[in-house]
Amino acid sequence: MQWWTAELSQHAYAILIGAVFLEAIGLPVPAALVLLIVGAAAAHGSLQVPYALAAASLAMLAGDTLLFLGGRYTGWWLLGALCRISLNPESCILRSADSFYRRGRQLLVFSKFIPGISTMAPPLAGSMNMRFAQFLTFDLAGTVLYIGAYFGVGFLFSGALGAVLHGYQATGRILGWAVAALIAGYALLQVRLWFKERSLPKVRLVDPAEAARELQSGAEIYDVRSHGYFDAKATRIRGSRRLDPHSLHQSVPELAGDRTVYLYCTCARQATSARVARELQAMLAGKRVRIAVIRGGLRAWTKAGLPLEPVPSADMAALPLFK
Repeated sequence: MQWWTAELSQHAYAILIGAVFLEAIGLPVPAALVLLIVGAAAAHGSLQVPYALAAASLAMLAGDTLLFLGGRYTGWWLLGALCRISLNPESCILRSADSFYRRGRQLLVFSKFIPGISTMAPPLAGSMNMRFAQFLTFDLAGTVLYIGAYFGVGFLFSGALGAVLHGYQATGRILGWAVAALIAGYALLQVRLWFKERSLPKVRLVDPAEAARELQSGAEIYDVRSHGYFDAKATRIRGSRRLDPHSLHQSVPELAGDRTVYLYCTCARQATSARVARELQAMLAGKRVRIAVIRGGLRAWTKAGLPLEPVPSADMAALPLFK
């Protein structure tokens, strides 16, 4: 861990700025831990408090502003892209844009303490046309609260941390163990998800080409994306229909009968499609409905060169806009 010692002593501000900025744009970087250590270092005179606070605040504001502008000019596409790199695609985006519309201003202040929402709030504010000055005001308040909390704890309880008192080498070991713990935690989460999926009822998976052949024979296909109907340029599989994954009980009567139904989404591991398929299987138990999920979802279908169509304007969801 000698390199950590050298890097932290020579490039403390650069490490602080990089960690905070990368966390702000959604990467799994432990900025809170870095803020704690930097606060403790500042308490012992290794860093200047005003410079450290200003550097961290500007880095977070820069990351949030980048996401805000991305949401403003790309619409719902950026949220979908961030969803795909999230550990939990089902909850990475706020379940309801209307909910954010009602509480978005206050949520921006506290969102940085909520994993997942912290990254989604700025682009969602941009997508919903929040005024830039208003966004900066609330985001600055949240930034000051977040950075001040972790930096302040590190500063006030620097003696309890112990690492700074024994030099940067011990700090490097803490950071190294923290990184190792994060990697191990991610691996354990993936193992847990794998075992959880194995314990759930089986869902039939089919390749896009097979589903395309079946559609020509009268099978039905449903788009169950939870967030794909806000972008004005959204496309879907030709001939598919909308099936809201949060209102399945309203669609069950339409699905009853002797038929084959294919589902697709854009989540990793077909997460939404698989969940919807299991729920429909339970709701339609005893019915002659055969349910299958398209392996790879919309991206696999598109990659195979199979036909697409624009989402009809009647099916588009109206995204609430801040006035």
